[in-house]
Amino acid sequence: MPNRARRTLQDVADAAGLSLAATSYALRGARGSAATIERVQALALELGYRVDPIARALASGRTGTVGISGSLRDLWQQDLSVMLTRALRAADRDATIADADADPAVERRVVERFAEQRVDGVLVSPVDPSADYWSALPPSTAVVSIGDALPGRPGSGAVLFDNRHGVTTALRHLRDLGHRRVALLTTSLPTTPGRPAELHAVEAAKRLGLDLLVVPATAARAAAAAAGPLTAPDRPTAVLCLSDSLAFGVYRAAADLGLRIPGDLSVVGFDDHQLAALVAPGLTTAAWDEDAVVEAAVAQLLALEGGGEVPAPVTFRPELVVRSSTGPPAGAD
Repeated sequence: MPNRARRTLQDVADAAGLSLAATSYALRGARGSAATIERVQALALELGYRVDPIARALASGRTGTVGISGSLRDLWQQDLSVMLTRALRAADRDATIADADADPAVERRVVERFAEQRVDGVLVSPVDPSADYWSALPPSTAVVSIGDALPGRPGSGAVLFDNRHGVTTALRHLRDLGHRRVALLTTSLPTTPGRPAELHAVEAAKRLGLDLLVVPATAARAAAAAAGPLTAPDRPTAVLCLSDSLAFGVYRAAADLGLRIPGDLSVVGFDDHQLAALVAPGLTTAAWDEDAVVEAAVAQLLALEGGGEVPAPVTFRPELVVRSSTGPPAGAD
């Protein structure tokens, strides 16, 4: 067989002695005996055959590609994107990852680019779930949001986090330790009103009798954002961070200011990233079942790709993992 830069399906079919249709089915594991499928796939690997995504899209109307979007400065979302990519690979899907950078304007461009690329599906941890740009994804695109639902994109799947329970549990933990003035570090900005976790925290603080100071921050500038309230005369004695990445920034700010954790300042995170147990002191944080979250999100995506009914939302409730970063405020009995 002549040496070519790119092998074709015909080359594999000729080597296997099968028709093009039978070869295509065997490569996808769709039809044929187990021995035939194994033989054809081995021949394709030996010949260096790779599926042409453009040809596949023209033939089937699908690209086999799923877009993943999140704010990748956040360590937990980095890990989630990797886990989603692996789960998609096991389902014979390719992933393209885009960083929304905790910015609605960037997220808008990501969504528009996914639409232009005609990806088959999108798995997204949204920056602004209530934004109008989610409607740019056509109805034929399977969309599953992780964390918050997309009210502006009917027909989307949703794997939700019970943030009301998470922030209430965290704030009650701080209240029971004796804290009364608490700072809330959140990635929500005035331009992202659709993030309910911050709203739940404000409501919970009011019910619990806490004085809550809301501080917008990003993972990259969490230390600088925390420094302001921590140097105020009436500084908070505790900080609740709506991601562990933000909490690690508070650790840095506290070290720079000579504040001891938890002696001078209690810190609570939200994610239970693998580093939470490794920093000193260990970070008290809300933990999610990441494997179950990924499994549910990919299952919903595949169901939507198959043209079935929109799956019912799946909600995960976090568990507060208490470590050494929280304690009574200085001077408490």
